[in-house]
Amino acid sequence: MITVGVKIKDILTIENINLKDLNGKTIAIDAANIIYQFLSSIRQADGNLLMNKEGDITSHLSGLMYRTSSFVEKGIKPIYVFDGKPSQLKEDTLSKRREIKEKSEKKWKEALEEGDTDTARRYAIRTSRMSTYIIETSKRLLDFMGVPNVQACGEGEAQATYMVTKGDAWAVASQDYDCLLFGAPRIVRNLTLNNKQLEFIELKKVLNDLGLSREELIDVSLMIGTDFNPGIKGIGPKNSLKVIKSQSLESYLKNTEEDLGRNLYQLRDLFLNHHVNKNYEIKWKNINEEELIEFMCNENGFSIDRVSTAIKKMKKLDTKQRSLEDWF
Repeated sequence: MITVGVKIKDILTIENINLKDLNGKTIAIDAANIIYQFLSSIRQADGNLLMNKEGDITSHLSGLMYRTSSFVEKGIKPIYVFDGKPSQLKEDTLSKRREIKEKSEKKWKEALEEGDTDTARRYAIRTSRMSTYIIETSKRLLDFMGVPNVQACGEGEAQATYMVTKGDAWAVASQDYDCLLFGAPRIVRNLTLNNKQLEFIELKKVLNDLGLSREELIDVSLMIGTDFNPGIKGIGPKNSLKVIKSQSLESYLKNTEEDLGRNLYQLRDLFLNHHVNKNYEIKWKNINEEELIEFMCNENGFSIDRVSTAIKKMKKLDTKQRSLEDWF
């Protein structure tokens, strides 16, 4: 999986938690993040994705069904948030990712021809692509499982952040620290079924510990570089933090004649006033066993035993909508 997002981990206050801490909480999950994980990890020995008899990819369905049902079994209520149209400011980043995928695909095929399956798989996981088919089949699966999904206008992290601030979820689950820049009050990272890796970040605590406003944290990140700008060469988290605590970003840029690679005010506005979908609906439903079995077993070749296990877990889903106050 290609690393994305702003690299500010070194200056953040991060708490280690476990899955029990999320029991009874609704989590807005960055769907692209989690699906890319499945497309990277759920592969055959030679790097090929799992497929049904028609040759359609099923790796994402395998991961999504198993992990979602396991979350529900542990008392977590997931809502999946799907990316909308990316900002034009992100085109350079997307172009670089496409280039990496293309180079990795070439090396994957070369390794296969040489019979080196270990190398082939290592390069294969870097070729994952989010197609319309993968998105639509993911949404179908979630619908059959009774789990809501929300379509963002732009960045899924911004949409998930909005949902947390509105009280429709308790935290955003994403690997990307960009959520903090969009204003997410609470973030959960490494949301898998592995208790040892779970991280929790609270924006209020981060800002208090750093002595910054959210706007200043954005400026720190813009100096380092984000998905929307390359940043300033040679500037890391600690140096940028030192700069912003001593002067405004405008002053620094003027005095040093440095360039962020993009318009400063346009970049700030992207994080502070990101366009979000305000007309979404969160509706929890009972699992549709018949449709789920038809979709997963008959259409996509999954075993009835595996799907039945997921169904059993999903029956623990609380379909009642909670208020934010119920989570504290």
